[in-house]
Amino acid sequence: MMKLAFVTDSGTGFSSEFWKERGIYSLPLQLTIGDQTYAEGENISYDEIIENLHKQVMMKTSLPSLGRIEDLFEQIKKDGYDGVFCVPICRGLSGTLDAMESAASQVGLSFYGFDCYTTAVIQGHCIETAKAMYEEGKSIEEIMETLEKIAGHADTVVLCDDLQHMKRGGRLTPAAALLGGLLKIKPILHLDESTQGRVDVLDKVRTMSRAQDRIVDHIQELNLPANADITVAHVASEEAAKKFAARFRAKYPEATIRVIDLVSAVGIHTGLNALCVEAFDPAGRPVDVYTAENSIQI
Repeated sequence: MMKLAFVTDSGTGFSSEFWKERGIYSLPLQLTIGDQTYAEGENISYDEIIENLHKQVMMKTSLPSLGRIEDLFEQIKKDGYDGVFCVPICRGLSGTLDAMESAASQVGLSFYGFDCYTTAVIQGHCIETAKAMYEEGKSIEEIMETLEKIAGHADTVVLCDDLQHMKRGGRLTPAAALLGGLLKIKPILHLDESTQGRVDVLDKVRTMSRAQDRIVDHIQELNLPANADITVAHVASEEAAKKFAARFRAKYPEATIRVIDLVSAVGIHTGLNALCVEAFDPAGRPVDVYTAENSIQI
């Protein structure tokens, strides 16, 4: 059986050290502030990023440095692996997956990549599921089929208090960017398989309350199983996130529901007070990376 290394990035919201303990390699996305570039989760903290958002400091994100990707893959090759199985932040938001494929080719590793069409919880669950299935002796085809079930029965819905960050970061489709200039409109944005992981408009309403109603209705339209996994992520807006999550608990009594900080690589683009909902079918494998220490269970 081919010896595979499993690789993700900090789009999951967890550090390289966190994943190392689980036998998974992870590379940090890059954050640029002025002329200084930082490695997410290594030399800049989440609190510093939130502080910069409060100060309205312009921040940009980019894929892990190509040198670090190549160095890691060279080390993986030296360690006796035949290939890499990669689930980074989605192609619609980043060039990481393509960069990993190129690096694998350069160092002579077989490459298997999966586009999860999003980031955060779903990304982390996909890489964990892939590794667990591989260790169970499942084929690459079986692993890909399961990951496609997870990513294909999922949506990530974003409700921004202010669209300026998203417009500046260039992460919106043209239609969504245009909406940002309209007065008194709350665009509900989303990314999933149908948008190919790009941020697009799901709907537009006039108040935050109506926006939340629409998101709850939309998640119900996904026809998720009773044991669905639902996360409400926020940017410095914990109380609002907990109230929003409680609405999902009322609708899904058997689901796993949690509140977390929105991963910084996304929060930089959504701005403060954003709420984000990730809902998906975990394909019979509970998400186990979230505990009472790193999330609020609802």
